[in-house]
Amino acid sequence: MATPGKHRTHLVWDWNGTLLDDIHAVLGATNAAFAEVDLAPLTLEQYRETYCVPIPKFYERLMGRLPTPAEWERMDGLFHRHYTEQRAACGLTEGVEELLVRWLSGGRSQSLLSMYGHEHLVPVVRGYGIERHFVRVDGRTGPSGGSKALHMERHFEVLGGIAPESAVVIGDAVDDAVAAAHVGARAVLYTGGSHSRSSLEAAGVPVVDTLAEAVALAELMAD
Repeated sequence: MATPGKHRTHLVWDWNGTLLDDIHAVLGATNAAFAEVDLAPLTLEQYRETYCVPIPKFYERLMGRLPTPAEWERMDGLFHRHYTEQRAACGLTEGVEELLVRWLSGGRSQSLLSMYGHEHLVPVVRGYGIERHFVRVDGRTGPSGGSKALHMERHFEVLGGIAPESAVVIGDAVDDAVAAAHVGARAVLYTGGSHSRSSLEAAGVPVVDTLAEAVALAELMAD
C-alpha cells in the first residue's frame, strides 16, 4: 500500500457506489431479494429516493413497518447472496485510477473505508488493482446495516496521525457526510450511487456529479 504523503490533505474514499460503479448490481440484488419476500421491485429512481441507513429503516419505508429480526436477517442474507453474484460484472467508476494516481503524485495520502464486510472488501479491492494507492483499506466489522460513524472513528484511530480536520470524505450516501461530521472531517457527496441529488443536498455538504469534481473540491476545501 501507499505511504502517507507529506502534505496534510487526506482523502477517505467510500467504495460501493463511489469508487466501484455498482449501483445497478445493488438495485438488481435488492429486487432479486425482494422477489423472494414478496416485495415489489424498485426503479433506480425509487431506490435512490427511498434508501437510507440504518437499512432496516429503508425496509420500513417499503413495508410500512420495521422488519422483525428474523426478517431482517433473511433479507440481508438474500441481498448479499444476489449482490455477490452481480458484483463481478461491475467496473470502477470512470477515471478512478487516474484520480487516485494524481492525488498521490501531489504528495497527498488517501484511504478507503467501506461498509462492505472487511473480509470481502480487501480481496475485491485488490482484484481491481488499486489497493496500492491507499495507506489503509478498512471494511465493516460486525453486523451489517448500520451507520459508518463509529467505523470512521476507528479508521482515523489507526491511520497513523492523520487528523480528521485535515481530511475530506468522498462518498455517495448521506451517511458518509454524517460519519465525516462525527469525526470532524469534511465531505463531498457524489450522485452516481445510492441517493438522489435532492437527498444528498439535504446533508448540507457539497454535491457533485463526477468524482473528478469531488477531488477538485476536496483540494480547495482541505489545502
